[in-house]
Amino acid sequence: MKQLYMYIKDNKNRKSLFPASRSIKISGTIALLLLMFIACNRDEVFEREQYKNIFALISESDNVSRKFHKLGEESTGYVTASLGGTNPTSRDIVVNMVEDNSLIDAYNRTNYDVDVTKYVLPLPKDKYDIESYQFTIPAGEISGRLPIRIRPDGLSPDSAYFIALRVKSYSAYEVNPEKSFILYRVKTKNYWAQADGNTIYNMRAKLKVQGSTSELEMPGTKVMHPVTRNKVRVMAGNETYEPDVNVFDRLAIVLEIAENNKITIAPYKNVEVTQVDGDKDFPNIFKVEDDGFKTYKTFLLRYNYKSGNSIYEMKEELRLEFDEDEEEEQ
Repeated sequence: MKQLYMYIKDNKNRKSLFPASRSIKISGTIALLLLMFIACNRDEVFEREQYKNIFALISESDNVSRKFHKLGEESTGYVTASLGGTNPTSRDIVVNMVEDNSLIDAYNRTNYDVDVTKYVLPLPKDKYDIESYQFTIPAGEISGRLPIRIRPDGLSPDSAYFIALRVKSYSAYEVNPEKSFILYRVKTKNYWAQADGNTIYNMRAKLKVQGSTSELEMPGTKVMHPVTRNKVRVMAGNETYEPDVNVFDRLAIVLEIAENNKITIAPYKNVEVTQVDGDKDFPNIFKVEDDGFKTYKTFLLRYNYKSGNSIYEMKEELRLEFDEDEEEEQ
């Protein structure tokens, strides 16, 4: 670039020595060389930007990091930072974080406007511990993380809970401003279900209105949610599933799974339900089945419940194909 600049300068100084026509040609050459100079300079700036060491908090596109935590135990989740740049760093990057619930307010306004029924909530303070809000990306390494201890018992499967954190300060290099904050979302799970509305069991059922002689075969599906370490929630019978607390309160039931895999059936809130024991085909148990090709989580249930003015007699199999190795990785 320096040689190019000197060439342009020399040609400017000598332009009076040439006739007008040649002066025009030289002016065109100088203009072309100037454009080349600007282009080269822009490329150098771009290359310097590419080689910069910049760190960012790892999340999805909406700056939310969604993690499942198992009910019935304390577990540790992590807010992770990743460092970009071609050359290794020569200094530690000490990052200080701070909680900032205004980030939750902004998320709610952006995503739900005035529909407060969908608003996400700050995770209650008694449900987590952050021992230190400082973590380090060591020199020469590309990541660091901040541990958070989570105690999910008591959280509702119908609410979203966030821990909002942002970078307060850092000791070296740069942070990506668009990834300088994170919303850590705590989601619950147990062995039988996850609280994301995506645990869907296939149903094979027989339904009879009490007092009737006819029995209906009822294939279908059921969405299952975790409630506690060993309890799950499903809709009773063939009642329509809706992700609505009022619907759950009226017509959902809870299945409690004992250590011996016996099932106790109870109302979630207001539905009238009666467990019926003694049916050899639907003995109110949970079991894991392996047919040699696939493995299934299976519930065999027998109960009666009331909906409207009718009492329904239910014989119900719920079945979910699963891979134990994949579940352990989640």
